[in-house]
Amino acid sequence: MPVLSPAEFKHALAPGQRILGLDVGTKTIGLALSDVGRSIASPHSTIRRGRFARDAKIILDLVDTERVGGFVVGLPLNLDGTEGPRCQSVRQFAANLLKLRDLPLAFWDERLSTAAVTRTLLEADASRRRRAQLVDKLAAAYIAQGFLDAPL
Repeated sequence: MPVLSPAEFKHALAPGQRILGLDVGTKTIGLALSDVGRSIASPHSTIRRGRFARDAKIILDLVDTERVGGFVVGLPLNLDGTEGPRCQSVRQFAANLLKLRDLPLAFWDERLSTAAVTRTLLEADASRRRRAQLVDKLAAAYIAQGFLDAPL
């Protein structure tokens, strides 16, 4: 299945299917799941990046156990809206994932998601260690929630 626009993506899902939000970084991948009504995204877990096959297996096992109907992948655009090398890397990761599982996929602008999550954790007086544990999966939830809240 090709990469879809947000409106096409939302129409491609069957009732009761969740979305899986991914914040694909160079060292980690943050994961977040929506509820089955697709109104709330919750942080799920963080994968320490390794070989693609291992990372994909973890993701696809989650897809199978949680009735995931599609992927929303954060696209790390530059602040001016252009795409840089990180976008190419994320797009390649998504393309490789789609080769293994034919599910709808949409990209979502993730600019400032990590900064917003970090700011919230700082306001909550989270320690540096605790922030490091939480930031990736919270950023994935921030991305997925932004997608869910967007009007068609």
